[in-house]
Amino acid sequence: MSCALQQEYISFDDYLAGECDVKFRSEYIDGYIYAMAGASEQHNTIAHTFGTAVDNALADECRVWQSDMKVIGHNKDKNFSYYPDIMAACGENTGDQYSRTNPLLIVEVLSPSTERTDLSEKIDNYTSIDSLLEYVEVSQTTPYLRIFRRRQNWKAESYYADDMLTLDSIGLTLKVEQIYRRVRKEVGLDVSI
Repeated sequence: MSCALQQEYISFDDYLAGECDVKFRSEYIDGYIYAMAGASEQHNTIAHTFGTAVDNALADECRVWQSDMKVIGHNKDKNFSYYPDIMAACGENTGDQYSRTNPLLIVEVLSPSTERTDLSEKIDNYTSIDSLLEYVEVSQTTPYLRIFRRRQNWKAESYYADDMLTLDSIGLTLKVEQIYRRVRKEVGLDVSI
């Protein structure tokens, strides 16, 4: 679970300056810094498999990052900075080499320590980013994900193991089960009778 590192208000510029080259990453929400917990093997496997599919679908002028590139933004007079599990962007970087402000796609693999934030605060903040077209939440305990799309006014669409999903932002179509191919047993896809 993330916890506040800084109980006193810190400016967004000071956070960004200090976060450029740190041993331990942290996220920023309206003046407060939150330490990031490590991710499980299952979480990392799902994120890597999905991230690889995203990377393979991207046009040459686009890039994908996993967990180490932060997205920064401003929503309702508050600054925020997160490290999405997967983020894809096209075109020139409008931030510095450590952050992006113009993602097309953001994916979060839900963890017990981040699920509350991913399902509420991050949806609100991510969907305030003008360039963002799709936000995806991926369960790491069962083959299930939800896609929020700008063109659908950010209404959630649910997908299960046998479903095909399409990410319009990057032109990717794949079966949900494919995202879980390396953790089939852990998510209940391979059940012994």
